Amino acid sequence: MVPANVKLSKNELSLVCDEAFILTKNNIIDKVYKLFGQLSMEFTNKLQQNNSIPEPEIFLQAPKIYKGEQYKSLPYVMLDQPRCFNSNDAFAIRCFFWWGNFFSITLHLGGKYASLYSHSVIRTIDENNMHDWYYCINENQWQHDFGEHNYTIITKDNIKTITAIKKDFFKISRKIPLIQWDNAYDFYLNNFSAILSMLNTQ
Repeated sequence: MVPANVKLSKNELSLVCDEAFILTKNNIIDKVYKLFGQLSMEFTNKLQQNNSIPEPEIFLQAPKIYKGEQYKSLPYVMLDQPRCFNSNDAFAIRCFFWWGNFFSITLHLGGKYASLYSHSVIRTIDENNMHDWYYCINENQWQHDFGEHNYTIITKDNIKTITAIKKDFFKISRKIPLIQWDNAYDFYLNNFSAILSMLNTQ
């Protein structure tokens, strides 16, 4: 008799016998990977036409797409472009797919880059009344969910209060639900361009 702690429920038994489930899941992840690959080429073109980021070291690392199975027990895919991480500083625009949850795009600044760009970003959001951007209030900069412990939506009423929170990093994000799959490509292109405009300190 199988031990109780490894006994399958009816639903689990149905899934483990159904190879189509895993094959479909793998196919979906592959399509996200291809989506991010196509976006990476578009992002490269946009960056070549834009001078918002004058620091050459930000572009020394090639764009990277990577995937995993265990962000809070669920599969994910990420694209970082541009990306620059070292022991003290961070600069990345991150596209994130999280199974069962959302597509998101995040501007992640740490150390000197947070000091250099965060005020320009917040000013642009405030002056242009940009909607549906979230500000990271967590002390842990490596979390991606939109729970109330991690992000709060930016409004005219709270923008000065939340951005006064002292941290050594700065993160803003937008998201759309996965049901809007057909809108994901435009979502990423439009918001990548919006982030580049925020970074313009001229």
